[in-house]
Amino acid sequence: MICWKCHEDTGLISLARTDECPSCHADLHVCRMCDFYERGAHNDCREPSAEFTSDKERANFCDFFRPCLKSSGAGKSGGADGKAQARSAFDALFSGSGGL
Repeated sequence: MICWKCHEDTGLISLARTDECPSCHADLHVCRMCDFYERGAHNDCREPSAEFTSDKERANFCDFFRPCLKSSGAGKSGGADGKAQARSAFDALFSGSGGL
C-alpha cells in the first residue's frame, strides 16, 4: 500500500486504525487514504452514510473506511492529472461532431 503523504510503499497489506507510515509516520487510517475520499464531494466523501470528519489527515474511526489501493489516495482529489483527464474526455466528446 502506498502512503497518501510521502508516496512510499508502506509494505502493509491491510490497515488497522493505529497504523502509520514507516517512512514519514503519517497516520494511514485517514480520509485521504480512503477509496471514498473525493475532494469537492459532500464532506469530501462519496459514502453518503459516513459521519463528518473534520481532519482528513488524522486517524479516525470511520466504519466505511476502505483503503485506496489504486494509488496514493490522492488520485480522485483533483490535481493536474485529474484536470488533464477531464479535459481530454471533454475534447473527445466534442471533437468531430460535424455540427448540426
